[in-house]
Parts: sequence; structure tokens; C-alpha cells
Amino acid sequence: MNKATRKAVIAGNWKMNKTPAQAAALIDEMLPLVKDADCEVVICVPYVDLCVAVEKCKGSNVKVGAQNVHFKASGAYTAEISAEMLKEVGCEYVITGHSERRQYFGETDETVNLRTLAGLNAGLKVIVCVGETLTQREQGITAELVALQTKIALKDVTAEQMANVIIAYEPVWAIGTGKTATAEQAQEVCAIVRDVVCELYGKEVAEATTVQYGGSMNAGNADELLGKPDVDGGLIGGASLKAPDFATIVAAASK
Repeated sequence: MNKATRKAVIAGNWKMNKTPAQAAALIDEMLPLVKDADCEVVICVPYVDLCVAVEKCKGSNVKVGAQNVHFKASGAYTAEISAEMLKEVGCEYVITGHSERRQYFGETDETVNLRTLAGLNAGLKVIVCVGETLTQREQGITAELVALQTKIALKDVTAEQMANVIIAYEPVWAIGTGKTATAEQAQEVCAIVRDVVCELYGKEVAEATTVQYGGSMNAGNADELLGKPDVDGGLIGGASLKAPDFATIVAAASK
């Protein structure tokens, strides 16, 4: 991390977990554990938990985000949620392009770009996910693929809007598998992402952009991963559902 030029951000992605009542209990347990954090703390919760999370986190240092957003403001898009809807309920963040959305629900690089723009244009901060599969890593195309995903995701995003963009490198082979990229692998790809941002927007924007690692970061490996110069935080899955583990990761990012 380089806190002199950019913000460290730990964001919990709860995925499809926790009813509103369970969410309230987890937030009550978590808030006192992270109240002194020296980094940005975000929880991205299921849509049905958003109102509870926003209410519970009022007056705290924890921000609330959603896990996806549609690219249209309204219309015949059954079961989708617009950026304006998220904004009105109190969301500050949204995730776009998560590998599970790409894998199971047909997200493409182009729709990730449209969703990213919708979030930014509504005033949300957007966590854009990029990453390769195990096959793609073994084929030796990680750098090219991640660069391509990053460039397409940021199409038509202005340099000014980049202040509200976080890019999360999440190797698909390390999502929910218990496998984790080594700290060196995470550093290598996060640096590639930053180089792409530099190519698109210049060094100043690149140095100010938060790049997270998002593949099975946990309480045991957070220190090593966050010790790398281009790893500015984490997009945390399973560990974000356990308040003590999440707090340990937040503490690592607060050093």
C-alpha cells in the first residue's frame, strides 16, 4: 500500500448471504471492531439488506454498497436495480463485473462498462472487478486479459471520474476456492492494472487509484498481501461474514 498517494479500502462482498435480521446482527458485532480503522471500510450487501445496513451504519465509519447495478435508469428489466434506486436508499458504493456475475449471469466486458458508467454518473463509487481463470493463467495471458478487461471497463470514464473508481483484481481461480495468489502474483497483476490506468490517464491518476486484491484474502494472509506496494486493499468474500476475521483484515490495512 502507498497511503501517501491513495486510499486503502477494505470492502466486504457478502454475496448471497444474510437475511436482514442476520445482517443487522453481523453489523452490530462488526462496528465496534472496526471503528478505529485507518482505511475506508465498506460492506456490499444483498439488495434486501441495503436499508438495514444503511440505517445501522449511520454515524459510523462504515460505508454501504450494492453488489451490482443495471445500466438503464428505468424500464422493463425485471429484477434489476438502477443506480438512482441505490443512491436513494443510501448506497455509496457498488461492485461491477464480479467474476460470478460474468460466469453465471452472462456479464460481458461491455456490460460491465455500461454498469460502471451508470454507477459513476449517479454519483456512486464503483469497485470494478477484473481477473483471469486458471486456464487463462496457465496459457500465460493474464497480463493481456486483465489489461483488456480494465481498458474496456473504463471506456468513456473521465479522468475526473477515476477519483470514484476502485479496481479489484480477483483471479477467478482464487474465488471461493481457498486458493490465494501469492503476494508476488497479486503485486504483479495489481501493478499491471496500475500501468494500464497510467497509459489511459497519466501517472498522477494512476498513483491516486486504489487497486484491491480480491481472491480469498483472509485474516491469515492479509498482512503479507497488503504489504505489497500496489495492493491497496481487498475485496473480501467469506471472511467478511465473520466480524473478527474482517476486523483483522481491516487492522492490517490500517497499519
